Amino acid sequence: MSTDATKPIARNKKAFHNYQILDKLEAGIELKGTEVKSLRNAQVQITDSYARIDDGEVFLIGLHISPYDKTAFGNHDPTRKRKLLLHRREIRRLTAKVNERGLTLIPLSLYFRRGIAKVELGLVRGKQQYDKRQDIKKREHQRQMARATSHRR
Repeated sequence: MSTDATKPIARNKKAFHNYQILDKLEAGIELKGTEVKSLRNAQVQITDSYARIDDGEVFLIGLHISPYDKTAFGNHDPTRKRKLLLHRREIRRLTAKVNERGLTLIPLSLYFRRGIAKVELGLVRGKQQYDKRQDIKKREHQRQMARATSHRR
Protein backbone atom coordinates (compact mmCIF):
# COMPACT_ATOMS: atom_id res chain seq x y z
CA MET A 1 0.00 0.00 0.00
CA SER A 2 1.31 3.45 -0.86
CA THR A 3 1.85 6.23 1.66
CA ASP A 4 -0.91 8.30 0.03
CA ALA A 5 -3.57 5.59 0.48
CA THR A 6 -7.12 6.71 1.20
CA LYS A 7 -9.67 4.77 3.22
CA PRO A 8 -13.18 5.74 2.08
CA ILE A 9 -15.82 6.31 4.75
CA ALA A 10 -18.88 7.67 2.91
CA ARG A 11 -19.87 8.90 -0.55
CA ASN A 12 -22.68 11.28 -1.42
CA LYS A 13 -24.17 9.44 -4.39
CA LYS A 14 -27.22 11.70 -4.37
CA ALA A 15 -25.03 14.73 -5.11
CA PHE A 16 -23.84 13.26 -8.41
CA HIS A 17 -27.47 12.80 -9.48
CA ASN A 18 -28.94 16.10 -8.24
CA TYR A 19 -26.07 18.49 -8.99
CA GLN A 20 -23.73 19.41 -11.80
CA ILE A 21 -20.24 19.31 -10.28
CA LEU A 22 -18.09 22.19 -11.53
CA ASP A 23 -15.03 21.94 -9.25
CA LYS A 24 -13.70 19.68 -6.50
CA LEU A 25 -11.35 20.39 -3.60
CA GLU A 26 -10.09 18.59 -0.50
CA ALA A 27 -10.46 19.98 3.03
CA GLY A 28 -9.61 18.80 6.50
CA ILE A 29 -12.26 18.63 9.22
CA GLU A 30 -11.96 19.85 12.80
CA LEU A 31 -13.29 16.90 14.84
CA LYS A 32 -13.54 15.73 18.44
CA GLY A 33 -12.09 12.39 19.57
CA THR A 34 -15.39 10.54 19.73
CA GLU A 35 -16.27 11.80 16.23
CA VAL A 36 -13.08 10.27 14.82
CA LYS A 37 -13.88 6.95 16.48
CA SER A 38 -17.38 6.99 14.99
CA LEU A 39 -15.94 7.82 11.57
CA ARG A 40 -13.57 4.86 11.79
CA ASN A 41 -16.68 2.70 12.33
CA ALA A 42 -18.32 4.41 9.30
CA GLN A 43 -21.21 5.72 11.41
CA VAL A 44 -21.85 8.82 9.33
CA GLN A 45 -24.60 10.14 7.09
CA ILE A 46 -23.45 12.66 4.48
CA THR A 47 -26.40 13.02 2.07
CA ASP A 48 -28.22 16.04 3.55
CA SER A 49 -25.16 18.10 4.43
CA TYR A 50 -23.73 21.24 2.84
CA ALA A 51 -20.98 23.77 3.49
CA ARG A 52 -21.45 27.45 4.29
CA ILE A 53 -18.94 30.30 4.43
CA ASP A 54 -19.33 32.51 7.53
CA ASP A 55 -16.90 35.33 8.40
CA GLY A 56 -14.03 33.93 6.34
CA GLU A 57 -14.43 30.38 7.70
CA VAL A 58 -16.07 27.36 6.08
CA PHE A 59 -18.43 25.18 8.12
CA LEU A 60 -19.97 21.81 7.30
CA ILE A 61 -23.63 21.79 8.31
CA GLY A 62 -25.98 18.84 8.54
CA LEU A 63 -23.31 16.12 8.64
CA HIS A 64 -24.58 13.47 11.04
CA ILE A 65 -21.85 11.55 12.88
CA SER A 66 -23.46 9.06 15.27
CA PRO A 67 -22.40 9.21 18.93
CA TYR A 68 -19.67 6.74 19.83
CA ASP A 69 -21.41 3.95 21.74
CA LYS A 70 -18.44 2.77 23.84
CA THR A 71 -17.89 6.02 25.74
CA ALA A 72 -19.18 6.62 29.27
CA PHE A 73 -19.51 10.42 29.09
CA GLY A 74 -18.57 13.43 27.00
CA ASN A 75 -20.07 12.33 23.69
CA HIS A 76 -20.45 14.83 20.87
CA ASP A 77 -23.58 16.41 19.36
CA PRO A 78 -24.31 14.35 16.20
CA THR A 79 -25.29 17.29 13.97
CA ARG A 80 -23.09 20.13 15.22
CA LYS A 81 -21.42 22.61 12.84
CA ARG A 82 -17.93 21.39 11.96
CA LYS A 83 -15.19 23.75 10.81
CA LEU A 84 -13.41 22.86 7.57
CA LEU A 85 -9.71 23.52 7.30
CA LEU A 86 -8.82 25.39 4.12
CA HIS A 87 -6.20 27.95 3.13
CA ARG A 88 -7.28 31.57 3.20
CA ARG A 89 -6.84 31.96 -0.56
CA GLU A 90 -9.05 28.92 -1.21
CA ILE A 91 -11.76 30.38 1.03
CA ARG A 92 -11.58 33.73 -0.80
CA ARG A 93 -11.84 31.98 -4.17
CA LEU A 94 -14.83 29.91 -3.02
CA THR A 95 -16.54 32.96 -1.52
CA ALA A 96 -16.26 34.81 -4.82
CA LYS A 97 -17.68 31.90 -6.80
CA VAL A 98 -20.53 31.16 -4.39
CA ASN A 99 -21.61 34.82 -4.13
CA GLU A 100 -21.16 35.71 -7.78
CA ARG A 101 -22.65 32.70 -9.55
CA GLY A 102 -25.06 31.34 -6.97
CA LEU A 103 -23.27 28.04 -6.56
CA THR A 104 -23.33 25.72 -3.54
CA LEU A 105 -20.69 23.72 -1.65
CA ILE A 106 -21.65 20.08 -1.14
CA PRO A 107 -19.53 17.30 0.44
CA LEU A 108 -19.01 14.55 -2.13
CA SER A 109 -17.06 12.05 -0.05
CA LEU A 110 -15.51 11.55 3.35
CA TYR A 111 -12.30 9.56 3.77
CA PHE A 112 -9.11 9.08 5.75
CA ARG A 113 -5.82 10.08 4.13
CA ARG A 114 -2.73 9.07 6.13
CA GLY A 115 -4.92 8.72 9.21
CA ILE A 116 -6.44 12.21 8.92
CA ALA A 117 -10.14 12.71 8.14
CA LYS A 118 -10.72 14.65 4.91
CA VAL A 119 -13.78 15.73 3.00
CA GLU A 120 -14.00 16.24 -0.76
CA LEU A 121 -16.09 19.34 -1.42
CA GLY A 122 -17.80 19.98 -4.69
CA LEU A 123 -18.69 23.39 -6.06
CA VAL A 124 -22.05 22.53 -7.62
CA ARG A 125 -25.04 23.91 -9.47
CA GLY A 126 -28.44 22.26 -9.16
CA LYS A 127 -29.65 20.21 -12.13
CA GLN A 128 -33.04 20.70 -13.71
CA GLN A 129 -35.30 17.69 -14.29
CA TYR A 130 -34.49 17.53 -18.03
CA ASP A 131 -30.75 17.48 -17.25
CA LYS A 132 -31.28 14.41 -15.07
CA ARG A 133 -33.25 12.69 -17.84
CA GLN A 134 -30.49 13.45 -20.36
CA ASP A 135 -27.90 11.88 -18.05
CA ILE A 136 -30.04 8.75 -17.69
CA LYS A 137 -30.46 8.49 -21.49
CA LYS A 138 -26.70 8.91 -21.99
CA ARG A 139 -25.97 6.16 -19.43
CA GLU A 140 -28.48 3.77 -21.05
CA HIS A 141 -26.99 4.44 -24.49
CA GLN A 142 -23.47 3.66 -23.23
CA ARG A 143 -24.70 0.41 -21.65
CA GLN A 144 -26.33 -0.65 -24.92
CA MET A 145 -23.13 0.10 -26.84
CA ALA A 146 -21.08 -1.89 -24.32
CA ARG A 147 -23.48 -4.85 -24.66
CA ALA A 148 -23.31 -4.70 -28.45
CA THR A 149 -19.52 -4.67 -28.50
CA SER A 150 -19.31 -7.50 -25.94
CA HIS A 151 -21.59 -9.71 -28.08
CA ARG A 152 -19.26 -9.31 -31.07
CA ARG A 153 -16.36 -10.75 -29.12
